[in-house]
Amino acid sequence: MPKSEKIPVRVLLAVIATGLMSFCGVIVETSMNISFPTLMKEFNVTTSTVQWMTTIYLLIVAIVVPLSSFFKKNFKTKALFIFANLFFICGVIVDAIAPTFPILLLGRVIQGLGTGIALPLMFNIILENVPESKIGFMMGIGTLITAVAPAIGPTFGGLVINSFGWRYIFVILLPILIISFFLGIKNIHQKSPIQKTKFDFLSLISLILTFSGLIFGFSNMSNPNLIVILAFLIGIIGLVSFVMRSTKIDEPIINLNVLKNIHFSSHVLSFFIFQILSLGFAFILPNYIQLVNHGSATIAGLAVFPAGVVGAILAPLGGKILDELGARRPILFGVTCADISLILFAIFSMHLTNNMIIWTYILYMFGMGLSSGNIMTNGLKYLSDKNQADGNAVLTTLQQFAGATGTSIVAAIIAQSQSNTHLSTATATAIGTQHAFIVLVILGLINLFILFKAAK
Repeated sequence: MPKSEKIPVRVLLAVIATGLMSFCGVIVETSMNISFPTLMKEFNVTTSTVQWMTTIYLLIVAIVVPLSSFFKKNFKTKALFIFANLFFICGVIVDAIAPTFPILLLGRVIQGLGTGIALPLMFNIILENVPESKIGFMMGIGTLITAVAPAIGPTFGGLVINSFGWRYIFVILLPILIISFFLGIKNIHQKSPIQKTKFDFLSLISLILTFSGLIFGFSNMSNPNLIVILAFLIGIIGLVSFVMRSTKIDEPIINLNVLKNIHFSSHVLSFFIFQILSLGFAFILPNYIQLVNHGSATIAGLAVFPAGVVGAILAPLGGKILDELGARRPILFGVTCADISLILFAIFSMHLTNNMIIWTYILYMFGMGLSSGNIMTNGLKYLSDKNQADGNAVLTTLQQFAGATGTSIVAAIIAQSQSNTHLSTATATAIGTQHAFIVLVILGLINLFILFKAAK
């Protein structure tokens, strides 16, 4: 397509409509972590119980996202958007007025249904409607919404909770969701024809077993016991069953044959690793600032905010560089910057000041902004048009699963160190943080090696 071809305003507004909904989903997910102490006190629940606010949401999203390819083929895009938005609005209202903790969890389940439909919808609209010469830029816009929100979430959560109370996290999002709703109704149009396919319920059951087992297992990894081991086994059995079922039937929920494309699967693995790194950061830094540097939740949120802004600016810029110069340069330069940041954190993690955290995290988000969205964009270019929705479903599913995995890995490493009763909480947390960053450095270097081979 010619370079001068512009993105239609209608398409841009449709992407903004779905993007606002996805942004709200990720913002709630990350900002609620700040509210856990408040919720524990108000509803008289334990730490392990309050964590279900995140776990059950991630579980629902992880189960719904893989169905996105089936939804896209069988339902109109606008109908999917309306359902997703109404689910989210209902979930937000339920949580804003929830009188008990089980009702609060119910609201999170309803929100998960909305987010699970909305996340892939945004990228599908971009892939179908945006001119090829502008795909990188628009995928960058889409990526900044889902990748930068974890950095902004703690700031938003800390400020709202301290100023108005935790219920206003949901109240403030309502007008944004209503704007999203009307933008979507007016601007989302059907591009591809509807193809009625058969829904395979056995595959859905396998997916439920897979993510229920693995997410529960990873979420409780810091306290290993027989139930956690059993959860992992159920998850693995579910995953094997899903793969076997998908390769045997004519109309699978996700066409896993896309992973036979070595270029695409390399980018999938890299994208998964990058999400683990980013969600690991989102857990480590606010906890370090509060437990080691004795800062408040608000200070912890504000410290990670500048990096979020940098990532937001760099994501579309990185996509524009891809459109102009190709994928290899922005991807490798971005991942190198991210790895340097990880190495610096690993070296100095026993004595990190808040200023060091701010500037070193900015370097990481600079690298992530340049490369994360481009990894997704470049990977999808290796698939045919008919397999784009399946590729998008694979990437978005793993993005959600990485949320549970990344947080749980670093939490388990830090918890192991904190269990040493001979050390103060601050010292034990600093040591655990250093061990966690060493693991993340190894993953970061593996990621760089994969992309050095795969990114063209």
